[in-house]
Formats: sequence, C-alpha cells, structure tokens
Amino acid sequence: MKAHKRIIFPLDLPSEAEALKYAEMLCGRVGMFKIGLELFLECGPSIVEKVVEKGQAEIFLDLKLHDIPVTVERAVSRVAGLGVRFLTVHCGESEAMLKGAVAGSDGKVGILGVTVLTSVGRGDLKEAGFLPEYAEDVRQLVMKRAVMARKCGCEGVVCSGHEAAVIKEAAGDGLFAVTPGIRPAWESTRSDDQKRIMTPARAISAGADYLVIGRPIRDAQDPRRAAEKVAEEIEALG
Repeated sequence: MKAHKRIIFPLDLPSEAEALKYAEMLCGRVGMFKIGLELFLECGPSIVEKVVEKGQAEIFLDLKLHDIPVTVERAVSRVAGLGVRFLTVHCGESEAMLKGAVAGSDGKVGILGVTVLTSVGRGDLKEAGFLPEYAEDVRQLVMKRAVMARKCGCEGVVCSGHEAAVIKEAAGDGLFAVTPGIRPAWESTRSDDQKRIMTPARAISAGADYLVIGRPIRDAQDPRRAAEKVAEEIEALG
C-alpha cells in the first residue's frame, strides 16, 4: 500500500463548505476521508458523494453505532448503499450487535469495531465499573473486544497504536487496525483530548494499517505539505 493511502484525514468540521475545501485541498495526498457524526448530521448522507467527488478518495464513515442488534443491522443496511469503505460500530457489550452490523453490511462496507476510545484512560474505566484486570491494563480490554470483533466478522478495529501489536497477535494479521491519536515526530507536543498517542512511524511499525491524522495536517500553515511529510515519515520505514 502506498504511504499516502494509509492516511485518513478526519473532516471534523462544522460545515459542508469547510469540509469540501479540505477534501479538495488534500486530494491525492491522503487515501481516505473520515466523515464523523457532526458533519453527517449537519449535511446528511449526500455529503459522502460530495466529498468523494472533491477529494477522489475513499470514505470512512465514523458514526460509532451502538444500539440493539436489529436497529444496528437496519442502520448499516442504509449505509451500505452509500459506497463508503468503512463504518464504525462500538464493540459494546454483545456479539449480537456486531453480527447484526456485519449482516447489514451485505459485504458492501467494512465494519470496524471501536474497542476503547483513545480519550479513555485507566481512571475512566475504573470509574465506569470495569474489573481491575481491564481498568488497570487497557490493552486487555482492547484485546478482548478485538478478538470478539474478528469472531463476528468485522473487517477491522479502531484502536490506539499502543495496542495494534497485541491485537494482531491475538486476533490475527487479517484484521485491520485503524489508529487515531497520531502525532507526527515533527509536530510540537500539545495538550488535547487524546491520551494514548503515537507517531506515524511507530504506529505502522507496531502493526497499524491506517492512521487517522487530523490536527497536525488541518492546523498546519500548509496542510498539503503536512500530509506529504506524514507520508514521507511512513515511507522512511522502507
């Protein structure tokens, strides 16, 4: 896979005009655009086709569905007709929901199981009532949910780069690891809501297949060049 194809740029923007501006700007420099809940609700399903037309890239629809199995299955069946590459569903509490999502996809969209959000840390899990074995070692919970996702037929999982290696070991190399919380080596450290971050090179070396990279590209003086620099960092791995 070419280096730039591994980059997913999140269109976490408040308006259609801004989203399409970045899609056009980064055309050919990233492999996929992520459309999240905010933009999807603001613009509706038509935003998918518009982004594809401007950005000439695949679409990762990040809706993080979480409901009773039949509702998730029906929702995914609606998404399956939009021509997106990936759709996220929370791994949650039951296999039935993930199996419903896979059934609803009808092989037209890859289901990604969301294991544990990168904004969640040990303290959050402890307060939520998780057993100590999971609250003290987030990787154990991520690994358990990744294995469940693979068993249910998901094409991949969303996980931190810190967990990609153990996921591949536990669930197999055939499961895609899509990794947010990426900060390029050349970007200055900043305080934000991502607690488990990693550089592109380290994440790929750890087993990540796709990297979700937003702020370092979006907030750069030259977003196009920033995306190219990320690709160069990945290419340097050989």
